[in-house]
Amino acid sequence: MGGRVTRVFRNFNVENRASREISKEKPTPAPRHRTARLDAMTDSPEIKEEVLRKDDRFLTLLKDVYVESRDPPVRVKDGGGEHLPSKQEEKRLTKLGHLEGLDVKKVPKGKISLVEALTLLNNHKLQPQIWTAEKIAAEYSLELKEVNSLLEFFIPFTMQEFPKETKKAITSHKPKKLT
Repeated sequence: MGGRVTRVFRNFNVENRASREISKEKPTPAPRHRTARLDAMTDSPEIKEEVLRKDDRFLTLLKDVYVESRDPPVRVKDGGGEHLPSKQEEKRLTKLGHLEGLDVKKVPKGKISLVEALTLLNNHKLQPQIWTAEKIAAEYSLELKEVNSLLEFFIPFTMQEFPKETKKAITSHKPKKLT
């Protein structure tokens, strides 16, 4: 709605405003200052001739110049004992049980695989007294803060089956006919 209003004001009397701008006299640009060096070159033919003439002495000196370029030797940084600590170097075997063929075999410490995540979430959901956040953190080499966040924000899906009586009630319901 606001675009229509602004478009109306923007397009109001466009042709008259454009013709008024076109019919205005253009301002004359400020006069350029003549520089002494350029003026002397254009006026004096001796300077033009001097610039265009080849100097044999300079040409022979230029032929004697030989430039050879080489890339500096490539240096490989060996680190020199400045290794940063890395969690990915420490690996642990996964605890998968019967789902062993579905996931990776080794996982860095402080991380879990997808199958492990689903397993621990399901275990916590079914038996929260046994599978506490502290036990999960110790079992899977995780930080307690991350496990608490995982248990709070991620909930595994559940499958619910409706009783047969509910199914009959739903199927016996006849839809209304539109007239």
